[in-house]
Amino acid sequence: MLWYVLQTRAGQEEKLAELISKMIPRGLYGECFVIYQEQLWRRKQQSFVHVKRAFPGYVFITSREPEALFFCLKQVPVMARMMVDEDCFFLSVEEDEAEFLEQIMNRDHVIGLSYLSTDGRGNILQVSGPLEKCIDEVEKYRFGKRYVLVRVKLHGEEKTVLFGIVLNEDICQGMRGTVAEFWRGGESAWHGIC
Repeated sequence: MLWYVLQTRAGQEEKLAELISKMIPRGLYGECFVIYQEQLWRRKQQSFVHVKRAFPGYVFITSREPEALFFCLKQVPVMARMMVDEDCFFLSVEEDEAEFLEQIMNRDHVIGLSYLSTDGRGNILQVSGPLEKCIDEVEKYRFGKRYVLVRVKLHGEEKTVLFGIVLNEDICQGMRGTVAEFWRGGESAWHGIC
């Protein structure tokens, strides 16, 4: 299956994916999904996992018959109105870009939290989780805000994507169970950190 991006207005992604599942013949596509990312929010010494769209305005779809799929999408008036621009509504995703996205997200299309261990002076000692696949592409670390900005190439353009991170103190302050549910490594990966 080849990957494609459908560009729509930010906030319309889930609506477009739902319309496709209801109105487009299933034989024309494999999966239609929005990619999400997890971020750790800190409030009053408490940590909360927040999920939001990783690529606002993008709906991903896989297909073996892209021409037939595109023609079918254009024939549905409500979908035609959701197109940002007819020329860039349906864009192909390069094979290496699709492989990278598959590596950093889970089966629910979520880029989970990554564990970062530091020496307390901003030097990285250990990385686990999705960020491990793209540590060389990091543009900026925001340890206090619990995220890292990473350069990602998508259909020929460089985009900056936020990767949520978890630090030792988050795990030691009771995040163990919550984070383990979302992280591929499972709870056993967190034992021995605190």
